Amino acid sequence: MIGLKAVQRLWREYTRHRAALISLIFLIIVVISSILAPFIAPYNPNMLTRDVFLMPSWNHLMGTDNLGRDIFSRIMYGARVSLLVGVVAGLIAIFIGILIGSISGYFGGKIDDLLMRFTDSFMVVPTFFLIILIVFMFGSTIWNIMIVIGITTWSATARVARAEFLSLREREFIEAARLSGCSDFRIIYRHILPNALPPIIAMTTLRIGGAILNEAALSFLGLGDISKITWGLMLHFSLKYFRKAWWMTLFPGFSIFLVVLSLNLIGDGLNSAINPQLRHR
Repeated sequence: MIGLKAVQRLWREYTRHRAALISLIFLIIVVISSILAPFIAPYNPNMLTRDVFLMPSWNHLMGTDNLGRDIFSRIMYGARVSLLVGVVAGLIAIFIGILIGSISGYFGGKIDDLLMRFTDSFMVVPTFFLIILIVFMFGSTIWNIMIVIGITTWSATARVARAEFLSLREREFIEAARLSGCSDFRIIYRHILPNALPPIIAMTTLRIGGAILNEAALSFLGLGDISKITWGLMLHFSLKYFRKAWWMTLFPGFSIFLVVLSLNLIGDGLNSAINPQLRHR
């Protein structure tokens, strides 16, 4: 099991990665502001006014759109949905990846071959086009999008989990657990999984960032949930006004860029803190 001292040591190593630390602080600010959006947003994000196409100013920090809605307020509300999609879809992908990777790596043999061929089939299929197809067939509600992204992006996690289980299953403490009469289920989820989690946790940030990008791309193409405010949907509606109101495209696009970049840097920091070889390069 990962003890308190190990967590403290991991945190110390993580904080040495300045970019990762700054990214974590930035992401925390984004999360808090999105949660508190109903209380701190300067305007109602759906309020229509006559102040259309106003450039960024002190009254409207990011300007207004073609319907006079405040873009800064919509960015704050859009963060709630975009981050929710990323977290839920990312956790679904991680859960499926861990489940398949742990069974494959622990039991090996024919089970390993079968599950890895199944995993490979997901890796060779163009994931985004598969997501588009499934969303087109089953609807584009925000929950459908989260589930679809989650069940189509787990294969890389399964590969990482399998590699960790293959490495850990022959260790002495696992042999001791077998000799003491522990069941396979208990060995997998009580003894091996906690020790295999660190690199998987580092990968989780990448899965969340990827899910945010996939949702934004779907919404940008007009396949998102139009009943929700998302950054991708804001990009979709801003296209026809790009030359007239560049800020309608800039701010949601830059928000996606900064959040996904921050998640990637956080993942790099975690990976560097976990992996001693990367840590001392």
